Amino acid sequence: MWVILNGYKESIPEKASIADVIHTQQEFDIHMIVELNHCYIHQKDYDTTFLTEGDVLELIHPAFGG
Repeated sequence: MWVILNGYKESIPEKASIADVIHTQQEFDIHMIVELNHCYIHQKDYDTTFLTEGDVLELIHPAFGG
């Protein structure tokens, strides 16, 4: 199925969870923010939140500095 991942159309397996996508993309970061269809998803819900065709998923890495 197709989703929009960080602004790009990506093919992912059917019944993929957010955790599956993070693992496949090797994107995990303890400070990462995940947004699904413009809604924040808490880290504890990554394993139980499943994607559907056409979802918009953003994996956001905050920039730290000073």
